[in-house]
This record gives sequence, C-alpha cells and structure tokens, in this order.
Amino acid sequence: LPSMQTSSTKPCPCPSFKLREVASMYFTMIAVFLVILVVALQGSAPHGSDFPYKVPLDPQGMLELSWNISYPEQAVHFQLFIRDLKFGILFGMSDRGEFENADLAVLWSDGHNSYFGDAWSDGKGQLHMDSQQDYQLLRAWRAPEGLYLLFRRAFSTCDPKDYLIEDGTVHLIYGILERPVHSLQAINISAIHRGLQRVQLLKPNITIPELPSDMKTMEITAPDVVIPSQETTYWCYMAELPVGFPKHHIIMYEPVITAGNEALVHHMEVFQCAAEFDSFPHYNGPCDSKMKPERLNYCRHVLAAWAMGAQPFYYPEEAGLAFGGPGSSRYLRLEIHYHNPLVFKGRHDSSGIRLYYTATLRHYDAGIMELGLVYTPVMAIPPGEDAFILKGYCTDKCTQLALPAAGIRIFASQLHTHLAGRKVVTVLSRDGREQQVVNADSHYSPHFQEIRMLKEVVAVFPGDELITTCTYNTEDRSRVTVGGFGILEEMCVNYVHYYPQTQLELCKSAVDPGYLHRYFNLVNRFNDEEVCMCPQVSVPQQFFSIPWNTFNRDVLKSLYGFAPISMHCNKSSAIRFPGKWEKQPLPTITKRLQEPVPRCPPTPGPRPATPVPLNLAELRR
Repeated sequence: LPSMQTSSTKPCPCPSFKLREVASMYFTMIAVFLVILVVALQGSAPHGSDFPYKVPLDPQGMLELSWNISYPEQAVHFQLFIRDLKFGILFGMSDRGEFENADLAVLWSDGHNSYFGDAWSDGKGQLHMDSQQDYQLLRAWRAPEGLYLLFRRAFSTCDPKDYLIEDGTVHLIYGILERPVHSLQAINISAIHRGLQRVQLLKPNITIPELPSDMKTMEITAPDVVIPSQETTYWCYMAELPVGFPKHHIIMYEPVITAGNEALVHHMEVFQCAAEFDSFPHYNGPCDSKMKPERLNYCRHVLAAWAMGAQPFYYPEEAGLAFGGPGSSRYLRLEIHYHNPLVFKGRHDSSGIRLYYTATLRHYDAGIMELGLVYTPVMAIPPGEDAFILKGYCTDKCTQLALPAAGIRIFASQLHTHLAGRKVVTVLSRDGREQQVVNADSHYSPHFQEIRMLKEVVAVFPGDELITTCTYNTEDRSRVTVGGFGILEEMCVNYVHYYPQTQLELCKSAVDPGYLHRYFNLVNRFNDEEVCMCPQVSVPQQFFSIPWNTFNRDVLKSLYGFAPISMHCNKSSAIRFPGKWEKQPLPTITKRLQEPVPRCPPTPGPRPATPVPLNLAELRR
C-alpha cells in the first residue's frame, strides 16, 4: 500500500488515517474476504435451474429429487425438496433398496437443534455417523413450497461404508422422521415411514441432435383409465396407425404423464404388432386379464420404452426407427405399469408416450437385435441360489455371416430379465479378447427397465462376439426356475438398438439339448431319487424332479460352462441364416477386461465425524 511506503530523503506525502477509519477498512476487507471464501467454497454448487433430472421419491409427491452430474469432477449434485418437513429426513443408496447396510445422508432434529450428516447403517439397521463425511451439504433454504437441501457426493469415495455410484440402476431410499430424536443412533428405521425409488443416476452426456423442420408428433396414450386400487397393475391399450400410413422415421420420443400421477406411472412401453396378421382386436384393460385377446401376445416389437426418471430419447442424427409403410403393422400396443402402493382409488390417467417422427427419412434405418439366451426351459436356475450365472452368446460365426463388412453401430440398449434377475452385462469380444462393455447393470431390477442411450457408440464388425451374462437370485424359491415367457420363468436378454438395420434380428444361444439329457442321466445315476427321463416328460418336469443337493447344482453349473450350444442366428422372419448351428463350441476368451478401479477423490484433510448444525427455525422464515 502507498501509505506503508517510506523514503529516507522525503517525508511521506500520504494522508494519515484515524484509528476509526483504519478499523473500518480492516473489517471491510475481512468481510470481502469472507464473501470470496464462501463463493469459493460454494462456487461449484449449481443453481436451481441447473438440475436436468428429476424424480418423485414417494407416491404422495412430498419428496422430490433433482440432480445433475459432473463427469470432470466425478460427482453428483443432489437437490432434495421436502414439501412438509417434520423432524427430519433420511436419503441414501443401498444395493437393492434395503435400509440395512445402506449409505445415508440424514437430517434430524431433537426438537430444538437440527443436524445434517453422512451416516451408514449396519446389517441390523442401526445408524452410525460415518468417520468420513462424504455427503457435503452446500446449502439449505426455505421457500414457500417447502425446504430444499443441496448436497454433493463423489461417485467413488473409497470409504468402505459408502455406496459406489456407477452406471446402471441405483436404488434410492428415503425415510421420514415424524418425531424428534435426541441423536442419530436413536433413529429406529423400522418405525419410520420409508420407501425406495429406482433411477439411472449417471445419465450419458449426449449432444441432442437437431430436429428436422417437418417433424410431426403422435401421442399413444391411455384413454382416461381409472387406475385400479391395487399396488401393481400392468395396463394394455391397443392403438392403430391411420390406414395407408407411409413409412416414417421415429427420431425422438418422450413421456406424457397426466398431472398428479407422476409418482404412480412407473414405466411404459409401446410395442408394434407382428405384420403377419391383418388385424388385431381392440383392447383396453389389465394385461393379465383373462379377457385380453391371445393375439396381443404377438405385439412384442419395441418402438419406445420409458421408465420413471428417464429423459426424452433421441436417435442419432444419421438414423431413425422405421414405422409405417409396406411390411409394417398398423397396430400398436401401449403397456403402462402403475405402481400404487397407497392404493389410491378413482384416480384417472391418460398417460402414454409421444412419438416424434419425420417423413424425411434419415440415412439409415435403425434396427433392434436380441442378444442373450433363447426363451427355453433347457436353461434353468436351481432354488436357493444367491448368484447363479447364465451366459448367452452371439458367436463370431453368426456375425461373420449376418453383419455388413462395415459393421454396425450400437447406440442404445435395454436389458431384460424376469423377477430373479440381479445383474446383466454384455461384453464385446474380438479374436478372443474382450474389447469393451456394451451395457452393464450391477444393480439391475426387473421393476425398472428402460432403453438407455450408451455413453459411446459401440462398433461391432463381422467376426465379433457379443456375450451377455445374467446373474440370478432364487433364495426365496423352493422350486427350480426354468427359462420361458412366464413371469416366474426367466429370461436373459439385451435388446440392442443399432444402425444400419440388417436382416439379423436375433443372435442368441442355449445349451445343447443332448448334453442336457446326459446331465439328467448322470443325476439319475448318482441320486437315490429317480429322475424321470421318459420321452413324454418335458424338460421342466425333469428339472422339477431333481433333488437340489450340492452335487446336482455344481454339475449343472459346470455343464453350462463347457457344453456346446445351440445357436439361433435368426432373420426377422424367425428363420435361421443358412449354416450349421447345433453343437457349436463355446467362444474362447483369452484376455478379459480388467475391472475398473474406483478413482478416489483427493483427500481434503481430516474431516471430523461430526454433523453440520442447521438452524431450521431461521430457514422457515
């Protein structure tokens, strides 16, 4: 400062300051410094308009979560809205939505003071303050509509008590404290109102393509349905395209949700019916009703799929999904899953999906290909298994024959199993070496299925292999689970969306039936109880008669790991490409992908395991 400079030859020309003025300047500088410090600390906190993703947490709409993702920071910013705060809230993540062994951010009040902290629950559901506070509260404020909490969490914290946020489904859990608690440890999670919501937290960072000027829209919506007063309903409604509707490209779709039903409409799909039938009966009712016409089961070609929390789906600018025109059915089936745990009565709904389409066809038709396992009972899961693995193969022989020389580009994927599915992953292999993961969900739930855009397009060339692995849990079952179409049977499928469309619609496998027959012979020889292998006895009946001891389980696992396969390399007409497809050897993998190592954030120094105090009384003003 000039006033601090001195000279040995001239007196200082600077004005002298009185003590009061110096003190005023000092405190002003301190205030400015504190403002700068606060801005620096909270500068990365997004504004309310910076949260592109939003989902209701509870069926009543009292809790709403918004979030955004920073891939450079490897972090998620959460904005939690609480419409009517009582004495606190629990929010967090766990493997499958349990409150035991969960990773939690907790706001609680003893009636006088309030606190926010990072906590975890043990196997008995007892809460503990985390020694590493990784849920970082950035801001809390009160608005006329309720309370907002803004906090940050890194994808990976390298804290063994924390949940690793990764691609795929995340089970979010919440609990509402309706009474004051004197400490975190005093919270009894079994006595509070609680629930779960499934979302894909880590959305891909994709540039939205420019939409054409001649784009039109079509809404496939339920016709003022009265949502049944039961927890779970699958509702089916038949719609049809206009007579003579020419070929168009679907280039985008998004949900249409009836206002007030955002927490009840769980997921929706639009299927196109098989072109081999000239007509389909009209139907509007529960999908599991005996009144549903049998022919509706031939409406299985997915045009659009949406699940709660999903954003609008965009096709790449060079491709669109064809519908209409010759060889395409005019009939569509809308299926809506209503989740109504509070059993609301008399709620009307006209939700559905809005298709955006164009008559200006893009360069490529997009296609949908099924990978994984054939729907057959020869693939089975014994009862009482915690993690039984089945693999489905799309072999190099099939891709060599069916794919164009320039290959195809996979840009989206929908994983699918029935109720026992817990994990699904598809890996691309080339010359026996695993190249990359196409899509993976380590916390897969059959209750949350959506078409997901991939973070990067996957190129598949002739001679490549696509291996889909499904993991199942049958600990709650006393009978064997066989493959098939029934909800208590199982599937292992990845519907990949790609371009350019080829004749290859299904590339799947199953164990060779002859080798399975040898398994039944072996089991019969080594067990006292006889397994009936009469020709008239079906494969499921033979499986049902097996006593599931350790030997029989281990031999079945081994069989699926080495036996030859029956390949289904099918065209859209369900006819196989020419070639020898029975008793094919399993693909040999010589080099596997390394498991990704979680990136630990820089350690900011010791952070005491103490909660952040909050003055909620002031926030209410």
